[in-house]
Amino acid sequence: MTTNIPVIAVDGPGGAGKGELCLRLSRKYGFAILDSGAIYRVLAYAAIVKDIALDNEDELANLAANLNLEFKEIDNQVAVLLDGENVSSHIRNEQAGNAASKVAVLPKVRAALLQRQRDFQKLPGLVADGRDMGTVVFPNATAKIFLDASAEERARRRVKQLQAKGLEADYDAIYKEIAERDQRDRNRPVAPLKPAADALELDSTTLSIEEVVNKAIEFVATKIK
Repeated sequence: MTTNIPVIAVDGPGGAGKGELCLRLSRKYGFAILDSGAIYRVLAYAAIVKDIALDNEDELANLAANLNLEFKEIDNQVAVLLDGENVSSHIRNEQAGNAASKVAVLPKVRAALLQRQRDFQKLPGLVADGRDMGTVVFPNATAKIFLDASAEERARRRVKQLQAKGLEADYDAIYKEIAERDQRDRNRPVAPLKPAADALELDSTTLSIEEVVNKAIEFVATKIK
C-alpha cells in the first residue's frame, strides 16, 4: 500500500450520512472517491452481463482484479462508471444486491477486490466510503472517521428518501431490516463494522449534515497539513 498519498477513510452503517459527507470532503480537498459498498454490486452486475456463473470463483476473481471502475460526481451524487458507462441504476436493485451477496463470500473474490480498492489510492488523495476502510482496507489512512446514527433515525431518513421518490415506505419493516443488518455487520467474524482505534467517532442522529461536515473537516485539518 502507498503510504504517502492521503486517504480519508469514512466508515459506518448505511443511512448515517457517509455518502454526503464523502462527497463534501471530496469537493473540499479535490480527492477522488471510492464507494466500496458499490464494488461487490458492480462485480455481480458485470458477471451477469458477461454470463459468468456467480459460483465460478476463479473467473470472478479475475474479473474483480480487472474491473475498469470509476466513481464520479454527477448531478450531486456519486455515480458508478463501469467501462465508462454509468451503471448506478443497474446496481441498486434487488437482483444486483442478491448477486452481490453470493460473490462476496468467495475468498479469492474478496482478496481481488481488496487489492482493487487499494488501487484507488492515487494522487492527490482519496476519500474512501465503507464499513471497513479504516480497519482493513486502509489501516494507515491519514484520517479515519466513523459516522453513526441510531437505527431509528436511519429508518426515518430512509422512509423520507423513499417518500420523496413517490414510493411507499413501511417504517417498521425498514427499521427491522436496518437493525438486523447492524447485528450482522457488527458481529461478523471477518472485518466487523467497528470504529478504528484512532478514528473520530461522530453520531449524526441529532446533527445536520453541515454540522457533521464541519466537525469532520476540523478533524481532518489536524491530520492533513
